[in-house]
Amino acid sequence: MDFSWSPEDVAFGQELEAFLDKELPPFLEEWADDEAEASRGVTGAMEKRRAWQRKLNEGRWAAPLWPQEWGGRDATVSQQVLYTQIMARYRTPGIFNANGIVQIGPSIIAWGTDEQKARWLPGILDASEHWCQGFSEPQAGSDLANLRTTALLSEDGTHYVVNGQKTWTSTAQIAKWGLFLFRTDPGAIGRGAKHEGITAFVVDMESPGIEVRPIREITGDSMFCEVFFHDVRVPVGDRLGDEGLGWMVSMGALGKERVGSAGQAISMAQDLRRLLQTAKAENPEALRDPLVRERVARLHTQIEYTRLLIARALSKVLKGEKGWPEVPLAKLQWGYVSLWLAELALDVLGPTGTILKGAPGAIDGGVWARNYVWQRYTTIGAGPTEVQKNIIADRALKLER
Repeated sequence: MDFSWSPEDVAFGQELEAFLDKELPPFLEEWADDEAEASRGVTGAMEKRRAWQRKLNEGRWAAPLWPQEWGGRDATVSQQVLYTQIMARYRTPGIFNANGIVQIGPSIIAWGTDEQKARWLPGILDASEHWCQGFSEPQAGSDLANLRTTALLSEDGTHYVVNGQKTWTSTAQIAKWGLFLFRTDPGAIGRGAKHEGITAFVVDMESPGIEVRPIREITGDSMFCEVFFHDVRVPVGDRLGDEGLGWMVSMGALGKERVGSAGQAISMAQDLRRLLQTAKAENPEALRDPLVRERVARLHTQIEYTRLLIARALSKVLKGEKGWPEVPLAKLQWGYVSLWLAELALDVLGPTGTILKGAPGAIDGGVWARNYVWQRYTTIGAGPTEVQKNIIADRALKLER
């Protein structure tokens, strides 16, 4: 593995750090009295996220991987990793259009027409329009190619008629636009070709016939939604790519989801240090327990393993090789370590650590209590743990079925 950065990478990182040193402190001070995130969870922080994304966009730091002609910096893979690591180290706020910047925008750049790019990319970048992404369905979660929502071309050929249901669609209730996968060939599943006949569309979420139902989570928030389509008319001009190429579009979009993994090890290490500082102040006796100290040491070691695993994957990618099997292994590590860290937090903080946000006496604003239940999503998000294990067993270890 080569851990060194090129002179261009160093200059890139220094420019980003200079921007953050100048812009982040006054931004955080301006939003210091905002209680939206504490009282309403992820969706309650959207105005702060919108403001921060716009601030980033002023310096062309909102989407560094995008081409310069669309407001990006044409960043290399190593520069994107460096960007993610620096943003994690500075603990910057989240952005308003995370899906739009990381996944949907690059898909439009790769597959969209010039008219589509000019129509949709500016609103993603400047946070004037929120975007969601709808792939999963009740019968097509881990097995995405099993999706059943249909989009059938009208007799006059001007639009598609969509019927069906999507689920686990993040922030669909506030989105103006969404990137969706629909089945334009309903017979493909029956003839054993389920990866065929899938097409990508950009959908106006305000179209007649769309019903969005937020899903209340165990945290009390409602970031995920069910989306129902009842004879929704989608113009042919809003199809992304040719008919039947939706699977290729989706693989490109989902591949972008892994880019941000480089900052996960840094964030988890910061969270562990923050937890230990809080425990020393709130319940120092817990840290004298040999078993707790052993758990802390194991967590520290596992976080470092994760960092090195991600670095190894990056090194292979920079050499033109596939990040295999490091990428699925890193996803498993992230899931496990996040859960272990969340469980350790409540064990060392004691009963007051379970007090939720907004309640009197909540430690660190109740972040550890919320994190304990929220982190269960790491066993599903970005690929379920069981599926990742099966992939590794089948393709990496070559185990017998």
